[in-house]
Amino acid sequence: MTIDERIEALTARHEALTARHEALTMNLELTSRDRERDAENIRALARIAEIHERRLTRLEGIPE
Repeated sequence: MTIDERIEALTARHEALTARHEALTMNLELTSRDRERDAENIRALARIAEIHERRLTRLEGIPE
């Protein structure tokens, strides 16, 4: 294998690794955003459950 062929092969590997790294980075960013969104949704659901619990307690006449 000549030097030029080796440089071409290394360049191709470098480009492939760069593309893979970019794809993994994007995936990590999406995963992080998904976790943040999930956490926000869970907090919202917890607030709704708390509001409903208070409402039911009032309707049942049980002091808080």
